Amino acid sequence: MLRGPYVGIINGTGRREVFECTFVPTMETHGTLYAAVIGPFETMRGARFMAEHGAANPHVQCVADAERIAGRE
Repeated sequence: MLRGPYVGIINGTGRREVFECTFVPTMETHGTLYAAVIGPFETMRGARFMAEHGAANPHVQCVADAERIAGRE
């Protein structure tokens, strides 16, 4: 079971939001709200960094990048 914070990309708007889930999000459980889901993250700080600074950022390509960079800020 992979639980923790995730970043969801909202259908239609492309806006990113952080949410917590106690199971792995799937198309059946979260597909009506999100076009894509990124995660799980180890920390809420990493998830927030991805949501706020990850879009079109070549330095933040994956969860590990967001966790590493967020830890420095």
